[in-house]
Amino acid sequence: MGSEIPKIAGAIVLPQIGGMISGYITRKEIKTWYSTLNFPSFRPPNWIFGPVWTSLYAGMGYASYLVWRDGGGFGGVAQGPLVLYGTQLVLNWAWTPIFFKKHELKWSWVELSALTAAVAATGFAFFNVNKIAGYLFIPYLAWCSFATVLNYKIYELNQPGDKPSATIEEVKEDKDK
Repeated sequence: MGSEIPKIAGAIVLPQIGGMISGYITRKEIKTWYSTLNFPSFRPPNWIFGPVWTSLYAGMGYASYLVWRDGGGFGGVAQGPLVLYGTQLVLNWAWTPIFFKKHELKWSWVELSALTAAVAATGFAFFNVNKIAGYLFIPYLAWCSFATVLNYKIYELNQPGDKPSATIEEVKEDKDK
């Protein structure tokens, strides 16, 4: 088991790296752009996202280790599931810059929908190699499903024209002219 610890640690740390970069991007936008959006009533408080993602990244990382170990590494039956894993990881990391940096609410929802499908496919493929690895993807799939609905509602609530284009004072000034 001792020689496995660095492999397990590496598998758990890999997704966390993208999470840390995403957190850096997100922090810069929370108090400026993000706080100006309209949100649905079911949006969790901001402080929830860090612990949730840290846990999900740890679970998916450990699951990838189990599949790698039990599926013969990159040359065995684990190859396909690990390609799916890499795909969903890239999609996961891509969402933050689309949403928080580019402010593309529609395209972030489209991207998140693709991520959720990739997470489901990865979880199923992992389950076929190692049942625990498949089960570890259930909370991740649930969170991504929730996040997809949340992203869609944020997109829906922030359509152009939803926010007033002028203040009351500006409208009164125009009437006085």
